[in-house]
Amino acid sequence: MEIRKYKSEDCREMAVLFYDTVHSVNAKDYTEEQLNAWATGTVDLAAWDRSFLEHTSLVAVADGRIVGFGDIDKTGYLDRLYVHKDYQGRGIATALCNELEQAFPVETVTTHASVTARPFFEQRGYRVLRRQQVERRGVFLTNYVMEKGIR
Repeated sequence: MEIRKYKSEDCREMAVLFYDTVHSVNAKDYTEEQLNAWATGTVDLAAWDRSFLEHTSLVAVADGRIVGFGDIDKTGYLDRLYVHKDYQGRGIATALCNELEQAFPVETVTTHASVTARPFFEQRGYRVLRRQQVERRGVFLTNYVMEKGIR
């Protein structure tokens, strides 16, 4: 597996990975209605690309395909972290987080973790600040505002 910087031409493949991951990996913790609101199958590729270019964004590549990605902004907000449904449990999210958490000289890293991702972040030393309900397309989903001291 190789971890490298994001390139604009990665965006479409990452959007497919995002949809597939949400609808398979997160299906144990969210209803079909919630999954459909979270990942519709269409994303604004131009907006995603702008966001990935503004952040420190990394992709994990294995077997000639993108198998994971993540991004963090300069304030220490870890925005997205997704691993391909067929590559779960292989250390990809850990490798991405290890690099992203060190991307900026910040005191803490925060994230909004799904119910599914919460145990992963807790194992990395993040603590839950609060549980929240976020609205996506009129549907409410539970996630957790989490934080980890870095320095």
